[in-house]
Amino acid sequence: MPAPLQLKSFLSGAWVSGDGPQSVLYDAVTGEPMAETSTRGIDLGAAMAYARDVGGPALRAMTFAQRGALLERLSVAIHTHRDELIELAQQNSGNTRGDAKFDIDGASGTLMAYAKWGQALGDRTFLLDGDQERFSRSKRFLAQHVQVPRQGVAVHINAFNFPAWGLGEKAAVALLAGMPILAKPATATAVVTERIVRIWADEADVPAGVVSLLCGSAGDLLDHLGPQDAVAFTGSGDTGRMIKGHPKVLEHNVPVNVEADSLNAAVLGPDVEVGSDTFEMFVGDVVRDMTQKAGQKCTATRRIFLPANTLQAALEVLTDRLDQAVVGHPSERATTVGPLASKAQQQDIQAGIDKLSSVAERVWGNPSAAPDHGYYVAPALFRSNDGVDAPFVHEHEVFGPVATVLPWGGEAGEVVKMVAKGGGGLVCSLYTDDADFGGQVVLGLAAWHGRIYWGSRKVADQGSGPGTVMPGLVHGGPGKAGGGEELGGLRGLGFYMQRCAVQGDTRLLTQVLGG
Repeated sequence: MPAPLQLKSFLSGAWVSGDGPQSVLYDAVTGEPMAETSTRGIDLGAAMAYARDVGGPALRAMTFAQRGALLERLSVAIHTHRDELIELAQQNSGNTRGDAKFDIDGASGTLMAYAKWGQALGDRTFLLDGDQERFSRSKRFLAQHVQVPRQGVAVHINAFNFPAWGLGEKAAVALLAGMPILAKPATATAVVTERIVRIWADEADVPAGVVSLLCGSAGDLLDHLGPQDAVAFTGSGDTGRMIKGHPKVLEHNVPVNVEADSLNAAVLGPDVEVGSDTFEMFVGDVVRDMTQKAGQKCTATRRIFLPANTLQAALEVLTDRLDQAVVGHPSERATTVGPLASKAQQQDIQAGIDKLSSVAERVWGNPSAAPDHGYYVAPALFRSNDGVDAPFVHEHEVFGPVATVLPWGGEAGEVVKMVAKGGGGLVCSLYTDDADFGGQVVLGLAAWHGRIYWGSRKVADQGSGPGTVMPGLVHGGPGKAGGGEELGGLRGLGFYMQRCAVQGDTRLLTQVLGG
C-alpha cells in the first residue's frame, strides 16, 4: 500500500507542515488511510498577521473589477482540473461522479457569478449605500453612507460535506468585498480543498496573503482574532455556539456567521393530485435530496409533510421511486448513493436511525442493503403520526439519507405550525397550485426560513430543486439553522464590510465618494 498523502497548510505565503501526531484521512469506500496532516507547532498568529498585513492591503487596493477578474481566474482553475478533483472526491468523500460534480461545479459556478458582479461594479474599491441624506436644516451639510472592506481576515471554517463548494462560496463573497481569507476545511475531507488551493497558488496569480489554508486541527486559531476580523462557520449548532462564545469573539465583537443544523421540510399541498406535474416535481425533488451526496447536504429534505387526502397514494409512489436508489461503489455508473464521508459520520447517522426507529415506523429501507465495508449506511424513510408532538423528529437532524413522513389534515395553519416546530431552517419546499393555500404557508413560514422553494405546475420542469444553493439567493436561516445569512448576490458583501455614515459638505462628499 502506498504511503499516505501528506497534506500541508498554505500560510504566510508558504506550504508548511506541523509536527507531532498526524490527523489521518481515510478512503470512504475501503476505510484505508489515504492522507494525513498536522498543524501542531504552526504559528497561527503569524499566519493571521501575514494575511492582514500583506494580503489585506493588496486586495483592498484592487477595484471590484480587478477582484472580479481574480475570482474568474479561481473559477477557471477549478474547472480546468475538474476531472482530477472529481476523482479525489470519489476517493476521499465517497461521492458518486454526479455528487462530486455537484460540489466542484458549485464552487466554480459561484466564483464565476461573483466575478461577473465584480466586473459590473467596476472601478471602485468601496460601495455607496443609498443617496446623500439631509438630516438638518442645512442644504449643504449632508451625509453619505458608505461600505468599506473590514481590515482584517475572513476566517472560514467549513463543513466536511462540500470541500470544494464550501471553500468557493465563502471565498467568492469575502474576496470580492476586499477581505483576505484563511480557510479551514473539515479535516476528514480536506484532500480536495488542499488540491484546489495548490492549483490556485500555481495557476491563478493570487496576490500574496490573499488566500491562506489550514489543514488539520484549528489549534489556537481563534485566539488570534482581532477587531477587524470576521468568522464564517458551517457545521453543527454546538460548534457554532462555541465559536460565538469564544473569548476573543466576545472581546472584539467579531462578527460570526453560522450555518448549522436544519430540519428542512417538503410540504405537499392538499390540492395536488397524485401523478400530476406538480406531484412529480415533489417526488423528484424529495428523492434527489434524500439520496444526493448520501443525504449529506445542509439543504437536504429531513421532514416530508403529506396531506391526509393523498397520504397512502403519495407514500406508495415515493417508496416505489426510492426503490430505484442503488447503494454501492461511487465509481459505478448505476450507483446513486455512495458511502458517507467518514467513520464518525457513519456512527452518528446510525445512532440517529436507531433513535428514529424507537419513535417512528420505518416504512422503507433495508438496513442490510449497505455494503459491509467502508462507510455506508442504507437509506431509510420513517413515518410518525404524532404531528407537532412527534419526539426527536422535530429536534434532531440525522445527517444522511434519512427522512420522516408526517401526515397532516390539510389546513395551512396546521402544517405551518408543524414545520415551524423544527425551530428554524435553511429551506422549506412547498408544492401547490393553490395560491390561497400557498400564500398562507409562504407568509407563515418565511420568518422561520432563509429560503422557500415553491413548486407548481407551470414550473414543474424548470426548478433547480430546493437542495441547490444559488449564489444570487440568501443562504442561511434563523434559530436552529444558525441565525446566519450568506451569498444573496451583493447582499453577502455586507458581512465583510463596515457601513459608515460620513457627514460633511455635499461638494466634498461627492468629490471624494462620488454619487
